[in-house]
Amino acid sequence: FKQKTAYEIRLSLVGSEMCIRDRYALDDAVTTPAVALEDGTDFVPTAPVYLMPQHFSAIAAAGPIVGPIVACEQFGWLPCLLWILGGVIFIGAVHDFSALVASVRHRGSSVAEIIRENLSHRAWVAVMLFIWLALVYVIVAFTDVTAGTFLGRIEELDGVQVGFNAGGAVAFASVAYLALSVLMGVVQKRWNPPLWLVTIVFVPATLGVVWLGTQWSEVFAITAGNPHKTWGLILLGYCLVASLLPVSFLLQPRGYLGGFVLYLVLAVGTIGIFFGGQEIQQPAFKGFEVGGATGLLFPFLFVTIACGACSGFHGLVCGGTTSKQIAKESDCRPVGYGAMLLEAFVALIALVTIMIVVPGGPKSSAGATYGRGIGQFATVILGKEHLLFATVFGSMAFSTFVFDTLDVATRLGRYIIQELFDWRTRTGAIVGTLATVGAPLLFIATAAAPGPGRPPTYMAFWTLFGTSNQLLAALTLLGITVWRKRLGKTVWFTYVPMLFVLAITVCALSLQAWTGFTGFRGADGTLAPTQLANGLVATTLLVLAGLVVIEAVRALRAVPARSS
Repeated sequence: FKQKTAYEIRLSLVGSEMCIRDRYALDDAVTTPAVALEDGTDFVPTAPVYLMPQHFSAIAAAGPIVGPIVACEQFGWLPCLLWILGGVIFIGAVHDFSALVASVRHRGSSVAEIIRENLSHRAWVAVMLFIWLALVYVIVAFTDVTAGTFLGRIEELDGVQVGFNAGGAVAFASVAYLALSVLMGVVQKRWNPPLWLVTIVFVPATLGVVWLGTQWSEVFAITAGNPHKTWGLILLGYCLVASLLPVSFLLQPRGYLGGFVLYLVLAVGTIGIFFGGQEIQQPAFKGFEVGGATGLLFPFLFVTIACGACSGFHGLVCGGTTSKQIAKESDCRPVGYGAMLLEAFVALIALVTIMIVVPGGPKSSAGATYGRGIGQFATVILGKEHLLFATVFGSMAFSTFVFDTLDVATRLGRYIIQELFDWRTRTGAIVGTLATVGAPLLFIATAAAPGPGRPPTYMAFWTLFGTSNQLLAALTLLGITVWRKRLGKTVWFTYVPMLFVLAITVCALSLQAWTGFTGFRGADGTLAPTQLANGLVATTLLVLAGLVVIEAVRALRAVPARSS
């Protein structure tokens, strides 16, 4: 297993040269890290039928839902449609598949470790800091949006009258969903029943807790003090504990159940789109410049749709958790490439939920738009008399997608800290987790409660989150390009997408850094703290990315020319 030559297999092209699976020459005879390093905690060989929904639910969170809706409102639906379709085929799925294969062939290492082995130690340090900052933004944004859904009046249900505590219903369903996941993990560990039996018991139970949430909505309703902050701190406490648990105890069963929720939403959306009789209401194109600091179609369309077309966070999931569970190399195809195609499907359905909204109406959040759209699609099956319940289900599904990503991001942050300091002990895991949740904890603890009429706090970070996310994808593709070049393999299918995404994100990040330091100032002449923080982080990310690019150029120049 330790012999690198075991992974350096000559390409054996079968069929088209365009098929990237043949570019990587997947070989099930090669022992994967999950098998060679099996420890029952992080390295656990897992069948693709179980791993696929886990991976899918980890990567498909708020990004492929909020991004397309916000971008459509800004630029029209046609540019969004073209970017999602073209991006996922030629960039996003190639990125995910390549990152997963690269990690499997580097002993289940993270993206940063792959860069250290193939670029330099300096590039490794720079990308480690870049990834950690990007993960902090993921945790801050998703903790904020999830805490908001647990309030008595949540943004996803703005304007929808319900006969129960809507936020409490989401909180109950989410807590019960986690309890079911833990119970499923214990049952599998202790008795190892057939997967089909586990599925027919726990998947319907997952849907049942959604209904129970509407019946027992007051159980977890918090009204005293600052509920938003309270839930934020509770969620970060959950992330602290969950990211230290064995993957078989919570992450795997929760991902498996969450994947079925995603599949159900995809099925409902498909049926509603084709048989719901909805008409397109939004304009196809609104212009190349629509105003505001991020109103330029290029580059901000591409980074506003933070996921669905391309996402660097997926590379972290591939190298952080999924590669450690790949039982054989051929499983990388359905898990890596297939899950990204499904995420694009999630983004397309989210795009349709805003396309059917009549322009000029009351302003709604992205979550509210999505929930109402899924509710309308579901009435094709349930009947129009069940629109209210269907809308609540759509909103709860949105909250569940976001919730699933939080502890995955925390676990990945823990891996980064442990790799950075080579601290592989249990103490290192605890310290790494504390460091990762520390910055989000500081923000949540000091942030003011959201007020009426104000946009949700996470929207202040969304564009920078999207930009850093896609720049991370470019850096991942850059590292993979250098790795393949050193092996003497073809690199154009990773090199060209890398250049495209790198150009877009560097441009977007530069504009955000400039706006952060020169933009709107308050009455006292000072910059808003959030704006200034975004400017500082944008500048830092630019510097770190520049260092990685410089080291990559040096590494490529050191590669001997191939003889003809």
